[in-house]
Amino acid sequence: MVATEHFDAIIVGAGPAGSAAAYIMAKAGLNVVLIERGEFPGAKNIFGGVIYRKQLEDIIPEFWKEAPLERQVIEQRLWILSDQAGVTIGHRNEAFKEPNNCWTGLRVKFDQWFATKAEQAGSLNIYETVVIDVIREGEKVVGVRTDRDQGDLYANVVVVADGVNSLLGKALGVHREWSPNEVSLAVKEVIAMPKEKIMDRFNLEGNEGVTTEFVGNTMGMAGLGFLYTNQDTLSFGVGVMVSDLKKKRVKPYELLEGVKQHPMLRRLLQGGETKEYAGHLIPEGGFHSIPPLSGDGWMICGDAAQLVNFVHREGTNLAMTSGRFAAEAIIEAHETGDFSRVGLAGYDRRVKESFVHKDLKKYKGLHHFLSDSDPSLTFDKLPKALNEAAYQMLLVDGVPKSDKQKIAMRGVTQAAGGLMNMVKLGAQGWRAMNG
Repeated sequence: MVATEHFDAIIVGAGPAGSAAAYIMAKAGLNVVLIERGEFPGAKNIFGGVIYRKQLEDIIPEFWKEAPLERQVIEQRLWILSDQAGVTIGHRNEAFKEPNNCWTGLRVKFDQWFATKAEQAGSLNIYETVVIDVIREGEKVVGVRTDRDQGDLYANVVVVADGVNSLLGKALGVHREWSPNEVSLAVKEVIAMPKEKIMDRFNLEGNEGVTTEFVGNTMGMAGLGFLYTNQDTLSFGVGVMVSDLKKKRVKPYELLEGVKQHPMLRRLLQGGETKEYAGHLIPEGGFHSIPPLSGDGWMICGDAAQLVNFVHREGTNLAMTSGRFAAEAIIEAHETGDFSRVGLAGYDRRVKESFVHKDLKKYKGLHHFLSDSDPSLTFDKLPKALNEAAYQMLLVDGVPKSDKQKIAMRGVTQAAGGLMNMVKLGAQGWRAMNG
């Protein structure tokens, strides 16, 4: 790398946010460089595995004709688990096929494809390079410093998309160390299984896919698990708050192995062979943890900006959208020559007017609700009580249904700590889920 080289934009991080920004700017004719610390895009990334159509289609029309996608999701399930049982909620619909709603995917394949699309559009992609700091002239960011010899690069704008532990966000002073209750640790396995067996176990035809997410059975810790169908593998994992892991002193792999033993999961996973194991921090702070999004000569996108909707487990689509918004704002600034905070404000405006900001704002109280409440209540006692209530109501043993209803309600009320506490908890939860 040449120390005097100057670009229209430097993008740090070749995840969905960074590649989206690089692709759009390169396609518009801007001189951009995309820097990734991994030996290839996707090498350091992990996600459950859902790629939504609308947000990527806004960037690359008809991308599904060439992108390395796994299965077309037609059914989404939510399981509320106790130790040996589960209450299931789900929706299966042929309408998800046309137009497509989402697909399962594997980041190691998808990220490489997306970064290659940016490179084909004209982006200069540099891998195995760590960006360790920003370069400033006064208050304005004018470039980045890398770990390579003579590795300083200069640009009109630096786009920070280097993930939840954003080194550059910290260098800018807008990204602090997240507290343990603002991040979860997700551990994931990719489990190989014959395609025919996957289709049989999940009641699938052709390229159909199913996503399953589950609450409960996580040792009383705040968290959520997932099981997604790929072509000939399953993506299986669980994420729990780092603060709870520290309190419980539980190792992530112990949690994952324990969850595997639940009968509903064990039957779906049995016979599979683990091919990959990975762990990764996921931003969970929500609306109140979003840092300033732009300044003089810089922007921050995706996980680095805490743009993750942990309620609906959406992160990749928010990242791609924020990358697109950043690119569009930089293209506007390129036309005016103003790369100050004011000149880049189009990025903030786009985010604020979009579903990204509105969805995060809707659930802005949920993080504090979960942080302030006892996780063993929400993620252990109540799921167990709900499953016991379902068992009692469905058990035909000669006990009148009116008595069973009283038994079921009594169990749920006791789990919540009494009727008044249950009402209070319900009211707080409702407010947290509705802004």
